[in-house]
Amino acid sequence: MTATQSKTSHATIYAVVGSDEAEVKREALELSIKLCPSSGADFGVETVDGVTDNAEQAVQRILQTVEALQTLPFFGGEKLVWLKNADFLGDSVTGRAAGVLEALEKLTEVLTSGLPSGTKLLLSATEIDKRRSFFKTLGKIADVIIHDKLDASRSGWEEEAAGMVEGRARALGLRFRDDALELFTLFTGGDTRAMAGELEKMDLFLGSERREITREDVRTLTPMTRAGVIFELGNALARRDLPECIKLIDQLMEQGESAIGILLVAIVPTVRNLLLVKDLMQRHKLSKPQQPHFFVGSLNRLPPEATAHLPRKKDGGINGYALGLAAIQAHRFQFDELRKMLAACLVANIKLVSSSGDQRLVLTEIFASLAGKSAGK
Repeated sequence: MTATQSKTSHATIYAVVGSDEAEVKREALELSIKLCPSSGADFGVETVDGVTDNAEQAVQRILQTVEALQTLPFFGGEKLVWLKNADFLGDSVTGRAAGVLEALEKLTEVLTSGLPSGTKLLLSATEIDKRRSFFKTLGKIADVIIHDKLDASRSGWEEEAAGMVEGRARALGLRFRDDALELFTLFTGGDTRAMAGELEKMDLFLGSERREITREDVRTLTPMTRAGVIFELGNALARRDLPECIKLIDQLMEQGESAIGILLVAIVPTVRNLLLVKDLMQRHKLSKPQQPHFFVGSLNRLPPEATAHLPRKKDGGINGYALGLAAIQAHRFQFDELRKMLAACLVANIKLVSSSGDQRLVLTEIFASLAGKSAGK
């Protein structure tokens, strides 16, 4: 996720910060090339390594930056000072050290008083405490670009991640077919480094003749993250594909996931969403959507009281993506059947937290029941 904190008219101070290390480093490198003086990097750029081992080193690097900003370039003209990969701006032992805070105050004074003519500062950091006065001052006097990782535990992250994936694919001349975009998004889990690497791999695989990415391409080339496996498990349940469910259970448990975690993160949300959309589709005569995001429009056209119970995103909007996925598969189930399935999830929950038996067997039996097949089959 990228956000521009502020824009200044004089543009002499730039900061690229955020928890997404790959994006911060990429953006900072591109910006350093753009800001490089005409005299070239050898004479016009002074780089200060911001990676430190302790508070004493951090103080030295800050003071070194201050000195670099106050020193005129050797041959006159322009100069870029790059405080690179600073690791002492976050809420850490080093970042809270009195000496570091004092040195940052000195740097702040230099920045607010104005840099010498022709001198620019570029700051890059993956850890920065946004509550501190230093960051707030940067927001007033600098061009601040923030790259924070997507929070895959937050409702609605899939839509934002899908937009990022689609934009990166478009830049490479690639396009996704059908639900390949949703699958790729879940498989890469919102990780920008994984997105870039897997799209480059896809670009090479497809070649110049075929530029359309299919679901089969994603399954063949893209390794699944934990979020991807969980998504596939819920999808297999919604398709009533018992063999695939068992296969994915084994994969998750081999990765160290607990049975109760699998139940609460993959199974219960899937059944709950199926029940919610089945109820809405029957009561309000909603049709099956062609794509998950199409269902959001149908929900938005309903009266507020009809959607008040639906899960929400952080901004208060309906988390329509997951509901749209469920709406595509809801025709496979009867309403009463889904109610019984949700009750079965409660029974499974009690078994998993109160017994010491084979938890994989409990999940296997529950999946067999949910898929409408006997455990023996």
